[in-house]
Amino acid sequence: MKKVEQSIKDFISKNIRTIPDFPKEGIQFKDITTLLQDKRALELTSFMLAQPFRNRSVDFVAGLESRGFLFGTNLAQDLNAGFIPVRKPGKLPANTLSETYELEYGEDSMEIHDDAIFEGAKVIIHDDLIATGGTASAASKLIQRLGGEVIGYSFIIELSFLKGREMLIPKVPVDSIIIE
Repeated sequence: MKKVEQSIKDFISKNIRTIPDFPKEGIQFKDITTLLQDKRALELTSFMLAQPFRNRSVDFVAGLESRGFLFGTNLAQDLNAGFIPVRKPGKLPANTLSETYELEYGEDSMEIHDDAIFEGAKVIIHDDLIATGGTASAASKLIQRLGGEVIGYSFIIELSFLKGREMLIPKVPVDSIIIE
């Protein structure tokens, strides 16, 4: 199975487009829209994201703004779970909780509806990419403030040199399809 899994990961990796100097000079932007355009890449990416969590009891997948929505809803459906959008400020219509996190030069915030989950809910946090871990860390704090339990993190791409895992809840499994 390891050879098949590696073959799938290689296929997914080859189908991710890198855009140099976007959104600013020096950034190598990982564009996952190419995974969405190719039906086989879409299917295999969805399969690989769900695989580590198939035998777990999952109540919700929390997808992070905005690219975490693209595969997060598929992941929730594949795991027979609900989907929760975690968004930038001012994007959710009902009452929200907010969590601020540090950026390289300043701060940003994430919000969740204050009634998004029930006490004790088991939640997987999903985004397309983990870099410094600030967004996923903020989402973790929001889930915990609502009484939920983060049982896993799911990413398509992990930029390991930025050490984003270190910002996440210790001992909670982190699954990344592609680690760079």
